[in-house]
Amino acid sequence: MARTVAIVCNGSENSNLYPTFVLGSAAAAAGDDVVIFFTPGAVPALKKGVLEGITMKGMPDMKGLVEGITALGGKLILCELALEAKGVTMKELRDDLELGGATSFMAGIKDPCVTFSF
Repeated sequence: MARTVAIVCNGSENSNLYPTFVLGSAAAAAGDDVVIFFTPGAVPALKKGVLEGITMKGMPDMKGLVEGITALGGKLILCELALEAKGVTMKELRDDLELGGATSFMAGIKDPCVTFSF
């Protein structure tokens, strides 16, 4: 039986993104249901093409991590407050993002087995 792994990403720095996507990718590869919720602070990294360009010495390829999560059914959800707070539209952001509120995120992860926040 798959566990639910919930991850909240609070920013767009490598220190926020790499733990989010490394742990999310590992959980998805292990067969867990992965739900990543991005707060408004993560918006700069969620613009089209940005994640694919992120690199860090000694770390896995970010593009591969993101693709691994989404290919295995992981959900990437952006807080709906981000659009107005950051002055962006969904057209500017990744196509694999869903838009959702904190309430729907919480309802969708009922009783997660593992929760992280970065």
